[in-house]
Amino acid sequence: MAFEDRYGLPLSTSSEAAAEAYRGGLDLMLSAWSGAASAMDRAIEADGDFALAYAARARNHLIYAEIEQAREKAATARKLVARNGTAREQSHVEVLALTTEGQPVKALQMTLEHLEDWPRDALILSLPLGAFGLFAFSGMADHDQARVDLCEKHRRHYGDDWWFLTYLGWSHTENGSADQGRRITQRGFELRRENANAVHALAHAMFEDGSTQDAEDLIAGWLPLYNRSGLLYGHVTWHRALLALENGDTDRAGAIYADAIQPDINPAPPLNVMTDGVSLLWRLHACGHPVAKDTWLDLAGHAARWFPKAGNSFVDVHMGLLAAMAGDWCALERRVAELEARREQGKLPAGPVVPELCRAARAFAEENYRTCADLLAPVSSEVVRIGGSHAQREMIEDMLLLALMKGGEAAKARDLLDRRLHRRPSARDARWRAAAASP
Repeated sequence: MAFEDRYGLPLSTSSEAAAEAYRGGLDLMLSAWSGAASAMDRAIEADGDFALAYAARARNHLIYAEIEQAREKAATARKLVARNGTAREQSHVEVLALTTEGQPVKALQMTLEHLEDWPRDALILSLPLGAFGLFAFSGMADHDQARVDLCEKHRRHYGDDWWFLTYLGWSHTENGSADQGRRITQRGFELRRENANAVHALAHAMFEDGSTQDAEDLIAGWLPLYNRSGLLYGHVTWHRALLALENGDTDRAGAIYADAIQPDINPAPPLNVMTDGVSLLWRLHACGHPVAKDTWLDLAGHAARWFPKAGNSFVDVHMGLLAAMAGDWCALERRVAELEARREQGKLPAGPVVPELCRAARAFAEENYRTCADLLAPVSSEVVRIGGSHAQREMIEDMLLLALMKGGEAAKARDLLDRRLHRRPSARDARWRAAAASP
């Protein structure tokens, strides 16, 4: 009997149990739902020669920064697929293996080539599309547009598919079309409510269009259905904290950090734990809520174990900001020196904006606001190169805004706030605008 995945692509396994576990596990991966890793383990147990299950399991390991296990599984997948895999499966495995080996440029190039022949290979299509995807972390200034272009190119192959609609909608939202993105994502969510990626994408759309209460209602009604161990539980909760800050409730946002974001209790991947933690603590500080030095130091100690060296621009900016707020100047200068060395070697795709943001973070932490603004203003248009989402990168614009306000340049701060308020309604920005207008 020949088996296929949910998208009609053949699977090289003779085991019905393995095929069923793989199909289910793939849907769990695409929806960021709990149980994906165990489903792939069941597929491997049912058929120890099933290369795609090993490759998918490698992807699970990589997401959680379990690098050694990811590379072991990817190596096994390569051996197996060379023996009994189709051309599509061989290419599929190779793309995933490249990601485990830290070869994002080659992985992205091969991904785009792969999709020309097999556009319905959803797991491969997913790789460039997320806020932490191959496009976002490529250093491209136009990665938001690139995601839209890729999705629209292959839209005809997916129809009313819940996973594809989720990412098509999110891509449009991030590219500045929040109304369109929200409508498309909502349809994907209606087709499968057990889909953390859809809730996440809707939270972004509602952030962009200023629908604070809609976002609060969505998350409050849905989050209890999601296992706390789920990939995006902490990050969706982070969105809830942003809503609290939007409403001026810093105490609630601080309580959310303590209950779901701080590293001792957050089971999310290390990348999410660190970046969500840094971002929320900094925003609390920016809104006037006291953040204890020990809280910064605790997060810094945790993060240093996972991200000791420079390599990913989004990570490096957050690690630089974390070191600055923790007052660890040695760690900050070491990170900047590594970034400059990588830039000289041509290994810093996002370019000089990355070390400049780290320097600006130090100036802000030391209350040298004029210096901070002078560092940030020339590179503000390049911040998009570090990747992540607009909601995540807005922290950098907030830093510039506050540096202008605190550095005696209220007129420039008002201009920046006027542009932001024109783009989207924001109660927080309105409060800051009023403060910037005060003598």
